[in-house]
Amino acid sequence: MIFHLSVHKTQFNAKVSISGSKSESNRLLILKELHSALVIENVSDSDDSMYLEKALKTSDGIIDIGHAGTAMRFLTSYFSVQEGREVVLTGSERMQNRPIEILVNALKELGAQISYEKKTGYPPIKINGTPLTKNKVQIPGNVSSQYISSLMLIASSLPNGLEIELLDNITSVPYINMTLSLLQEIGIEVSFVETKINIKPFFSSIPKKIIVESDWSSASYFYSIIALSEMGSEITLSSYKKDSLQGDSCLIEIYKHFGVATTFKENSIVISKVEKTKNNQLKLDLKNAPDIAQTIAVTCFGLGVNCVLTGLHTLKIKETDRLVALENELTKLGADISVTDHSLEIKESSKIRSNIQIETYHDHRMAMAFAPLAIKIPITILDANVVTKSYRNFWKDLQQIGFQIDSN
Repeated sequence: MIFHLSVHKTQFNAKVSISGSKSESNRLLILKELHSALVIENVSDSDDSMYLEKALKTSDGIIDIGHAGTAMRFLTSYFSVQEGREVVLTGSERMQNRPIEILVNALKELGAQISYEKKTGYPPIKINGTPLTKNKVQIPGNVSSQYISSLMLIASSLPNGLEIELLDNITSVPYINMTLSLLQEIGIEVSFVETKINIKPFFSSIPKKIIVESDWSSASYFYSIIALSEMGSEITLSSYKKDSLQGDSCLIEIYKHFGVATTFKENSIVISKVEKTKNNQLKLDLKNAPDIAQTIAVTCFGLGVNCVLTGLHTLKIKETDRLVALENELTKLGADISVTDHSLEIKESSKIRSNIQIETYHDHRMAMAFAPLAIKIPITILDANVVTKSYRNFWKDLQQIGFQIDSN
């Protein structure tokens, strides 16, 4: 599906309700299977969460999770502890080129039985579920935090719990802390001191209900819309809370630079354009919130802000190589952009080419990050339905607030 986007007004006043956090939902779906007394509300309606939920319910021997990277990583650990169950985990062509070896090696160190069906280090993988009795493992801390969270999620189901020692520098700490907080909320005893995470065994059957907070990554696109809009624009987003577990809530501070204010209400936030962009220089280390890098980069380009974004090394192994994808598409729009393996820089510019077709590279965040530019110029998004991976109602919500969307 190809969508042509334009905006006939540049001041907004609207309300949008956003689905539950994909990150929280996916963690809780695994925990619910391991601890049956858990009840979850406001689960994400994203493709990723739907793939994960379906995989947890099926009795099939081959499980295809498409592009859902989180599902691949979390299910690798989950099926490793399902005694007597044999499954083959596979996915899309891109998924079969996303590394899994670091997690597989850690699980094998604990006694898991996992083998590669095709290329060593990559899906598809065959897993024979078996009891894991060892309770100590080492894993690099500077890789995807989902490897670490995957181990943390099964830890409380192991007879002796688990001690995870993180080697090297630790990135994406907020996502590790999110997993720890959800474990604690259920009642599991955990600690994270220096480089060691300790999780105690837990076999309680006391019912516990958790309501998933809405997704902050999804909120980022509305922050970008407000930043690119006129003074006085205001959008109310629900359901959010001040004490968020999600690292992407750092949007609140980052978008102050673009003149965007955030006001917390009882069960929502109001984001509003209160002043012009403060200056034309922005330097950010996004190692703890890499998923909002694309949104911020496009916002900076749209506002003519010179920006240097670092801490982006994990973007190379996402749905696409997001750094190369950003460089390709922003260059088409007229940006002076350069990227390395871990950073990007956009030089200040005032001209944006219109009627450009944006390739999405099977990456939901490419589609959504570029959409707000329609406030500045008409823009076309290719493979627009890719957004369902994380935000099923994205285009509907954009139309609701005033975007004109034509499809072909």
